[in-house]
Order: sequence, then C-alpha cells, then structure tokens
Amino acid sequence: GLSQLGNPVSFIGKVNNDDLGDKYEKSLTNEKVKYCYQKKEELIPTGTCLILITPDSERTMCTFLGIAGKISDKDIDENAVKNSELIFLEGYLWDEGEPKTAFDKAMNLSTKSAMSLSDQFCVDRHKKSFLDLVKNKLNIVFANEQEALSLIDAKNFDEVISFSKQLGKLIVITRGEKGSIAIKNNELVECEIKKDLKIVDLTGAGDLFAAGFLHGYVNNLTMKQSLKKGTEMASKIIQVFGARLKN
Repeated sequence: GLSQLGNPVSFIGKVNNDDLGDKYEKSLTNEKVKYCYQKKEELIPTGTCLILITPDSERTMCTFLGIAGKISDKDIDENAVKNSELIFLEGYLWDEGEPKTAFDKAMNLSTKSAMSLSDQFCVDRHKKSFLDLVKNKLNIVFANEQEALSLIDAKNFDEVISFSKQLGKLIVITRGEKGSIAIKNNELVECEIKKDLKIVDLTGAGDLFAAGFLHGYVNNLTMKQSLKKGTEMASKIIQVFGARLKN
C-alpha cells in the first residue's frame, strides 16, 4: 500500500527457498518493494494463510506461520532499518524467543517504531508484553477497538481515550462503522467511514488503513488528512477480493 502511494519501502520477513517463498518475494518486488532478506533452504516451509470469506464479507483465517514464525535478530538487515524513517512491526509475529530478539533489535536500530496489535487473540496472549511495548518502546500504535479495549482491560472506550492521552505516543484506532480516531497527547481527531460501499471481503482493511495513515505521516500531512487517506485505502480494499490493491 505504501509503495503504491509512491513511498520507497523495504520488507524484512522470513521465507523458505521454496515455490511459495519465490512467489511471495516476486509479488513484493513487482510492487516495487525492496526485499531485504536472503532466502535459504529451511527445514520449515514458507508460511501460508488460507482465508475463508463468508457471505457477510467477514473472514476466518487459517494461518500457518511456517518459517516466518522463526524470524530472529540474525534476519534483520541493519542498514535497511537504520536508513528508514520508520519501521512498521506486525504483532502477529511477536512471540517469546527468536521473534522477540528480532523485534528488539529492529526497535533499537530504528529512528521511529510503529506496530499493529494485529488481532485480539494476539493481545490476549501477549497482553503484558504488548502493554510494555506500547508504553515504553513504540512511537506509533495501530489497533482496532476490540484490541485496544482488551489491551488495558477497559470497560468502555472512554478509558481507552484517557489511557492513550497519557502515553504521549501516537495511537491510531479503527472502530468499524464508527470510523477511526487518532490520539496524540491531548489532541484527538476523528474520521468517519466512507458510506455506500459494496463490501465483498474485509481482508486487508487494517493493513491498507495503516498504509494510508503512514503515507500521510511520513509526508507531513495532518492527523485528520492521514486518517482520511487510511480510510480511503481501506475502503478500496474491502470492495475487492484479496489483501492487495491492483495498481
């Protein structure tokens, strides 16, 4: 998404030197994403995710992380991280052991670190660690309303707003039909959803929203403009099947 909006981006992720790994790398390089990882023969295959779309456009993800779940500090391209304005971390891959070393190394090398909490299941499973990341290590956090509520065991969304204002970080939360919200210190900005869309598949909505918002952020747009760009990108992806927009 960020690449399609004209931003120079790189990707670090672990795949095997197999058919799916080749397809994955080529699909990224075709989108002008620099692939910063050398494939090698691994014991575990490239990860896959089978996504089932029900008539209400919701999705059920059957995920096998594969070798991606074994990413470690040795897989981090130090120069790629150091030379980037910011890094965007994926909460799905955070886990104790090797992935944690990868995250720690990347955050220590980076100028600014953003992360998506990814899924309520991830938040519930890693609540203490995620809370530590949000409070002490990340500059920007992306979450949906359920993930944000779960993270701090909040009874209502007002508690989430109060918590976010105290952090001094940039917190961006999507709220489904209620739109989205960005909070930085005492500044709170809201954005409505786009109406009358022909929604077919919600896969990729959060990712493309983050891409649109970060495009605004790195190009010095206002929080409101960044929320609008995120909303625009998310609106496009939910009207097509699959997780990537066609150029």
